[in-house]
Amino acid sequence: MKLAVPDLISNSYFPAVAAVELGFFANEGLDVSLELIFPVDKAYQALKTGEVDFVGGSAHSALSAFEDWQGVKLLCAQGQGMYWFLVMASDLDPKRGDLEIVKGKRIGAAPWVDMGLKQLLIDSGIDLVRDEVKIAPVPGAVGSTVNFGLTAAKALEEKKIDGFWANGMGTEVAVSSGAGKVVLDVRRGDGPRRAFHYTMASLAAREALISRDLDTAAAAVRAIVKTHAALKKDLSLAVKAGQSLFPEREAGLIAELVRRDLPFYDASIGEEFVSGMNGFARAQGILKGDAPYEKVVATEFEDLWRA
Repeated sequence: MKLAVPDLISNSYFPAVAAVELGFFANEGLDVSLELIFPVDKAYQALKTGEVDFVGGSAHSALSAFEDWQGVKLLCAQGQGMYWFLVMASDLDPKRGDLEIVKGKRIGAAPWVDMGLKQLLIDSGIDLVRDEVKIAPVPGAVGSTVNFGLTAAKALEEKKIDGFWANGMGTEVAVSSGAGKVVLDVRRGDGPRRAFHYTMASLAAREALISRDLDTAAAAVRAIVKTHAALKKDLSLAVKAGQSLFPEREAGLIAELVRRDLPFYDASIGEEFVSGMNGFARAQGILKGDAPYEKVVATEFEDLWRA
């Protein structure tokens, strides 16, 4: 079986990546390999066509391939809350929480990921047109195997952009190099409160797979839950998984990034989240109605989330 992630050298989808690398899928009887498919809409398109069996990506982005949640379901969460950071160039003297800095600036963001930043700014009173905020792909972020966060950090350092909206790994690289400073970290309380529920890192599968092979889908959920538990118990496992996949610098950073994310390692997907995500999706024009909770989420695995 194949599991696609849209960013590999990252903490965003690390529970799914670690579940493969540390053998938790294998322990559940599943032979799962990783596929890096960027951007996330291409990963979900591969899920729709059957090229991959699971996607570990941003939950709302399933709508890129499955209109109105037809044919796909979220199996579980990899982590709670919208997990991207707004980082601006250090020489702009950015202040934590001060969104005035985005006016007239060029901010790099990946397709479908950019929606989170756009809605966050709108909900914060920023008019993207009036305030001349340019949110666009990062120069150099092309091809299906790009690692977006690292590409964004490099572009910021080279002054090709004024800021970026990306994962914790890209953020850590930019901050530690001195090139950037964090303006927003939604998971930890920055920005509009509702933004926490715009999206989350989830594990998704086709509804047909769940209907055809409930045991396989359940095994995948158990693998994520057990990976969460293992990483909470022994952070050195993050280093082990990182060393097998990441370059040396990023492998040295992953344990600290995972440590920060541990409070959000909860596989459950609640009704409040789905309501918030659907509202965000309607505001961004990617969802027409109000899909019921049971249509979006594979609720038959609720007991496994808490196991």
